[in-house]
Amino acid sequence: MSGSDRSVVMNGRCLRSPLTGVQRYAHEVSKRLCHLDVMTPGARVVGPIGHLWEQIVLPSRLSRRELLWSPGNTGPLTVHRQVVTIHDISPIDHPEWFSPAFAGWYGWMWPRLMRIVRLVIADSHHTRDRILGLGCISPDRVKVVHLGVDARFSPSDEGPDAPRFDLPCRRYLLALGSLEPRKNLGRLIAAWDRAVTHLPEDIWLVLAGASNPRIFSDCGLATIPARVCLPGRIPDDQLPGLYRRAMGFLYPSLYEGFGLPPLEAMASGVPVLAANRTSLPEAVGEAAVLVDPTDTEEMAIGIRRLVADESLRARLRTAGLARAARFTWDLTAEKTWSLLAAAADD
Repeated sequence: MSGSDRSVVMNGRCLRSPLTGVQRYAHEVSKRLCHLDVMTPGARVVGPIGHLWEQIVLPSRLSRRELLWSPGNTGPLTVHRQVVTIHDISPIDHPEWFSPAFAGWYGWMWPRLMRIVRLVIADSHHTRDRILGLGCISPDRVKVVHLGVDARFSPSDEGPDAPRFDLPCRRYLLALGSLEPRKNLGRLIAAWDRAVTHLPEDIWLVLAGASNPRIFSDCGLATIPARVCLPGRIPDDQLPGLYRRAMGFLYPSLYEGFGLPPLEAMASGVPVLAANRTSLPEAVGEAAVLVDPTDTEEMAIGIRRLVADESLRARLRTAGLARAARFTWDLTAEKTWSLLAAAADD
């Protein structure tokens, strides 16, 4: 272990939060960089208390020779020997999607943080371009490291991860949805409503993660469209089985910093339909059907095409497996460590 190995500390605040994409990234990379010293709050801290721990307590625990890596979008504004990973800047690009306090904090904090840190790591070239568009950091200080796909996502049907919940169908298209505006749930449901009458009667839409029927009224729909299943939030260990049994995966998100779910579906051997916006084309390449996520009719046509065209699904399945294989957490960790070590030695 070199001197720089011992001088990198990870800001583990985000590890105390529920598992989302940011937490998965921090967990997957940190467990591969096992020599990192991870500093975390003594208990789960959220909101203002979490920011206070990060801004006041964490800096007081660092020595002057240590480099801090903050993997969860934020970091202490007094620590210059720091590398921060910023996954996207949606609170700046779309403040209307967030509470005024949340958008205001990130809009104030990010430019100041970017000016003082040694390096910013971005999940995608799209996110890098948006960061540079803020005009507060030079291009040589923003590097791109793509995320990885866990090896448990595969076409193999072996293992104990069959879904332990009842579905009303054997054939289904899968979507992962929530009430976040960026997930574009309203248009997805409207597109399904247009497409479903043209689909075989045994094919359903399984909308995982969205368990509350009021989402349909929130999206402007009076009733649940035909053949929509809401299994609710899926336990993390059940996702591989749910993916691989799907005949297609739908991800018309309006904004992503990278876009892991489409790649997880591809790694599971599932054909993908995704939005042609932000970082998603960068992630999926030519291995998915890309649609305009603001055009409900175009999405409905894409859904019908994905179901009807068996040769298209076969081509996407092959291309998707090859595409997903290019993104591994080992590679993410290797590239991240290379940047951290260089910043620590600088």
